[in-house]
Order: sequence, then C-alpha cells, then structure tokens
Amino acid sequence: MAAIGSVAELWRYPASSLAGERLEAIAVGTDSIEGDRMFGLVDVSDNEIARPDRDAKWHKVPRIRTRLNHDRELEIAIPGGDWLSAPGPECDRAVSNYLGFAASIRPFGRENAPPAYAGPLTQARYKKAPIHLLTTASLARLKALHPDGAADPRRFRPNIVVDMAPVDGSFPETEWIGRKLAIGDLVLTISEPCRRCGFTIIAQDGFDNDPGILRNLVRYNAHNLGVYCTVDKPGRVDIGAPMRFVAA
Repeated sequence: MAAIGSVAELWRYPASSLAGERLEAIAVGTDSIEGDRMFGLVDVSDNEIARPDRDAKWHKVPRIRTRLNHDRELEIAIPGGDWLSAPGPECDRAVSNYLGFAASIRPFGRENAPPAYAGPLTQARYKKAPIHLLTTASLARLKALHPDGAADPRRFRPNIVVDMAPVDGSFPETEWIGRKLAIGDLVLTISEPCRRCGFTIIAQDGFDNDPGILRNLVRYNAHNLGVYCTVDKPGRVDIGAPMRFVAA
C-alpha cells in the first residue's frame, strides 16, 4: 500500500513531565521505546509525583530539559543551567531551587536506576501505551480552528510525529482506531484516541499558556488529539521513514 506520510519528528521522554528528547531514530520494543519514561519527579514532602496538568506548582517542570548519555544515564538541565547527572543530590538541589520546594528525581523501579544509585524509588503514575502517534494533519486542523494558538507538538508529547497532507475538516488519525500501520520496520495497531488534559495549555519555551488549545479539542474532537498504539512487530524507526496502512 502506498505511503500516506513520513516520520517528521521522534521523541522520547526519559523523565515523566520533564521536556522530551528529540532523536533521529528510536528503537521500539513490545512494551516501550528504549529509554522512555525511566524516571519521575516527586515532591519530597509527600512523595507526590509531578502533575503539571493538575497543580500549578509543577507548571515549570516541562521547561527542564532531559537527555540520556551514551551509557543511558539521565542528564537534566534547568533553564539557564548546565547539564547535571541525575538522579543525585546536585541535580535535586538545582531542581528544588528552580521549583521553590524540595523535589527529587527518582527511578521508576530499580531496573531503571544507574548502577551506583541506592536511593529511593518512585512508581510510574500510569503507562497508557507503548507509542503515542500524532500527525501534522491534525496539528494543521487545530491551527485552523485556533489560528492565534501555537499547535506545537511539544504540547502533546508524542513519540512519533508523521508528516502528512491536511485532511479538510478532520483530525485523521482519530478515525483510524483498530487499523494497523507500518512505519519503517515497526508495525503498530492503533488502539485508542489520546484524550487531552490540562498539560496541553501550559507554557513552554517558545509558546505561552493557552487554554484555547484544550477548548478547541474538547469542542471539535471530543477532547482528543493523536492516538495510542500497541506494538505488533518491534523495530527501529528513523526520521523520514514512510508510514502506510497494512492489512489486519
């Protein structure tokens, strides 16, 4: 079947709620992207995990940059700061000073911890699906509905952004539930739409706080943008890889 689009952006999120890491290629297993959502950020006072969608005290968290080094160890950088190894006391001090309260980056389970780490762990809040896919066609539809807003992919935290022609009056991937896609070597089943929360309105570097983003998704696409996918065949995905439908 002919390609309907090609991969424009690839993202993983080494630490939940913190900024993502843009990549040229990703390795996708049955359950996750390699290096995705290995760490969480907690309030030390009560071990509450960061919830930017629900509590304003976390609204600056998406501005904290993340990356994994060649040894798959986490590094973070607060705005205006240098890269720091995480988890650890120095990075926790920097994050706490930035947020204005005591906070700590902790692994989701001992298997995600660096070899020398012996500190506390935290539990992942939830893991909806291995892959979150978003098309530029849906971003274009949102922009058409909300011309003054920034329909930036970073608002929505996708793993794969597919470039495809706009579909007039449609958020196209929302209509693909149950269909199978091949992207490079990877084969996915689109399992459900991605229901959006207050995270989408929060300001990040390059765009402002904007409640109109979520209002338009609620009004015109039943709260949704993008889709969650399960993995039928693991594989590597590179920028530029074609996407096509495959038979069930």
